[in-house]
Amino acid sequence: MAPETSAFNLPRRICLVRWCHALLLGAGCLLAAGRLHGDPEASKKPSPNASAACLDCHSDPKLTMKKAGHVVALFVDRAVLAGSAHNSLECTDCHEGFDAGNIPHLSPLKSVDCASCHEEPGRKHVFHPRLAGSPLPKGDDTACTACHGTHAVARIKSAAFPFTPAQQAESCGRCHQPVRGQFLASAHGRALAAGRKEAPACLDCHRQPVALLPGEKVRIELKLAQIKLCESCHLKKAAVGDQTLLGTKFVASFEHSVHGAALGRGVVEAANCVDCHGSHEMNQAMVAGSRVNKSRLPDTCAKCHQTQTAEYNVSVHAVALRRGNLDSPICTDCHGEHEILAHTNPASPVYARNVAQQVCASCHASVRLTKKYGLAADSFQTFSDSYHGLAVRGGAVEVVNCASCHSSHAIKSHLDPTSTIYKGNLAATCGQCHPGANQRFTIGRVHVSPEQRVESPILYWIANLYVILIFVVIGGMTVHNLTDFARKFLRKLALQKGKIPEAPVAHRLYLRMTVHERLQHAVLAISFILLVITGFMLHYPEAWWVVAIRDVSSRAFVARSLIHRLAGVVLIAAGLWHAGYLIFTLDGRRLFRDLLPAWRDLTDPWKVLRYNLGFAPEKPRFGRFSYIEKTEYWALIWGTVLMGATGVILWFENTSIGLFTKLGFDISRTVHFYEAILATLAILVWHFYFVIFNPDIYPMNLAWLTGRVSEREMLDDHPLELERLQQGGPDADPKSAPPPAPDHSAGPPVV
Repeated sequence: MAPETSAFNLPRRICLVRWCHALLLGAGCLLAAGRLHGDPEASKKPSPNASAACLDCHSDPKLTMKKAGHVVALFVDRAVLAGSAHNSLECTDCHEGFDAGNIPHLSPLKSVDCASCHEEPGRKHVFHPRLAGSPLPKGDDTACTACHGTHAVARIKSAAFPFTPAQQAESCGRCHQPVRGQFLASAHGRALAAGRKEAPACLDCHRQPVALLPGEKVRIELKLAQIKLCESCHLKKAAVGDQTLLGTKFVASFEHSVHGAALGRGVVEAANCVDCHGSHEMNQAMVAGSRVNKSRLPDTCAKCHQTQTAEYNVSVHAVALRRGNLDSPICTDCHGEHEILAHTNPASPVYARNVAQQVCASCHASVRLTKKYGLAADSFQTFSDSYHGLAVRGGAVEVVNCASCHSSHAIKSHLDPTSTIYKGNLAATCGQCHPGANQRFTIGRVHVSPEQRVESPILYWIANLYVILIFVVIGGMTVHNLTDFARKFLRKLALQKGKIPEAPVAHRLYLRMTVHERLQHAVLAISFILLVITGFMLHYPEAWWVVAIRDVSSRAFVARSLIHRLAGVVLIAAGLWHAGYLIFTLDGRRLFRDLLPAWRDLTDPWKVLRYNLGFAPEKPRFGRFSYIEKTEYWALIWGTVLMGATGVILWFENTSIGLFTKLGFDISRTVHFYEAILATLAILVWHFYFVIFNPDIYPMNLAWLTGRVSEREMLDDHPLELERLQQGGPDADPKSAPPPAPDHSAGPPVV
C-alpha cells in the first residue's frame, strides 16, 4: 500500500520530520537572536528565510506539486543557482512574502516581479513592446522567464547566455519557430553560422522598432526605419556593401529610385527593402527560394504591379522563363534593380528614347544570345537605322520605340494571333500612330535593311547599284579633276618660271548669268545646303557636327525636321520657277537650247583627258557650255525630280504607304538616301572644283555674284563662245558684245 502523501507529493513521515526540524530551527533562531549581543558567531548563522533553508526542501529532485492538473517540479539545483547571475541574492529577494515555517507556503503564491530590480523593461526590450505596458499584460512575450529562464539566469557576458549572437536564433526560435527556419536558411543566417563577424543576429535588427505589431497598419515611419536599418550595414559598412558587384553604390542608388523617392514623399505603399527581399527569409538572388531569384521575382513585383505582371506572364519572355530559360528577361533586366526610375525620367532605361538601345538591344543585339536561340541578329540595327530609330537617336521629342509596336510587357511572337505584331493586327498597331493605316501597311517587312540580300532583295540591289554608280561617277570625276588640276598647276608653274609666255588678253567682261539666273542659283544653293545638312543630321545623328548642333538646343531635331521640309518645298518651287523661266523667257529658251546634249559631249571628256595627260597638244575648244556644265545641269534636273518625288512620299507616309505599300515606302527611302549622297558628292567634287578650287579661277568664279566673267576666263574655258560674241554671231547678247578697242594712251580700259 502506497504511503500517504501531502500536497507537495512527499511521504507523510518525511513531512512530520521536516515539521519538527523547522520548529527546532525556529526555536534555535529565536534563542540565537536573544543571545546575539553575547555570541558574536550568531550573526553568521542563516536566518529562517535564508536560501539554505529553502534548499533543504527544494534541493530534493522528487519535490513536486500539482497545479491546474499538472505535476510541477519544485526542484532547484544548487549548482545551477550558484552559477546564475542571481547567485548573490537570497530566494526571498525574488520570492517575496514567504514564511519558511508555514508549509505549504502561501496560496496563491505572489508572482516574482523582476521589474522591482530591472527597471523599464520595455525600453530595454523594444522587440517585445508589450513589456512597456502598464499594468504588464500576461503572455510569453512579457514573461522574463520565457527568455531568461528561472533559476539558471546566465550572465550577459557568459558563454551560457542564451542570447549571444550565435545562440539567438535558437533561443528566439523557441517561440518564433517559423521565423527561426527562415532565418537559418537566409543569407544572414548562413553567414552567422559560418562565423562571419559582420553577420547580423536577431537582436542586431530587432533592437530597433522595425517589426509590425499584430493588428497594426503599415506606417511610413516603420518603412523608413527598416530602410535605415538595412543601410546601416549594406551602405555604411564597407565589408558588407562591397560584397556586391557594384559595391555600396548599388545600395545607395535606391534613395534616388522611384520607390525611394516615393517613400521620401510619405507614400506608404511604395516598396522598401523588406517588401522585395523579405525580412527573415532574405536571400541572394542565386538561391532558388529567394524572393529576388529570377524565377520568383515577377511574383515579388506582382504584389504591387499586378496589371503589368499579368501582361508579362503571357509574354514570350515569361513562357521561356517558366521553361527554365534563365537568359529570358524579367522585371529587373529592363527596369534595373535598386535604381528603378520612372519611365518618364530621361535617365531611366525604359524612357522612350532609351528603350531600344539600353533595354532591347542588350539581348537582341547580343551575338551570343541571337546565335544561341536563333534570333534575328539585326533586329536592333534595322530598327536603329529606320526612320523611327534615327528619330530616337537624333533626339526627337516624340519617338517610337520597340514597345510602341511589340508592347511593353505582353511581348508575343509574330505568329501568335493575339500579338500586336501578328500580320492581321499590324494595321491596328500601325494605326496608333498612323491614322487610316490599312492592310497595305503590312505589305513588306518591318525590319528591313539594304544589307539584307535574302530578306530585302529589292532594297539590297538598289543600294548596291547606287554604290557602284557612286563609285564610278564620283571616282571618274575625281580622276578627271586631279588630272586637270595637275595640268593647270604645271602650266602655272611654268608661267611663273618664265618657261612659257603668257599671251596678253584685253580686260573685258562678259555676261555669264542674268539676274534671273543668279536669283535661281541663290535659292537653289541655299535650299540644297539646308537639305544636305538637315538630311544627314537625321541619318548620322551621332556625328560630331550633328552633336554640336543638337547641343545648342534640345529642340534641334524638331527644327531639323521643319527646316528640311521647308527647304524641300523651296527646292521644288525653284525647280518650277526654272521650268517657267525656260518656257516663257527668251533668255531661258536660249539657255535650254545651249544646254541640250550633243554628240561631242561624249567625246570631249576623252580629249580633255588625253590633253591633261600630255598625249594631245591642245585641249578641245568649248562653246557656251561644255560637257562639264551640261552633265552637272542635267544631273541637277534628274536629282531634283527624283529627290522631290521620293521626298513627298516620305513626308506624307500615311498616304504613300496606303497607296504604294510599306515596300514602296522603303524603296523611296533607300533611293532618297543614296541619291542624296550622290548629289552631295557631285557638288563637292565636280561643281566646287570648277567654281572654287580650279587653279585658273581660285578663290572662286564670281559669275554667281556679278553675273560676269573676264575675257581671260572666256578664252580659257569657252573660246568658241568668245569668238561668237566678238563676231556678233546669231543670238549674240548685246550686253556681252565687246566694247570699242581701248585707248591705251589714256590708261587701262575699265568696263
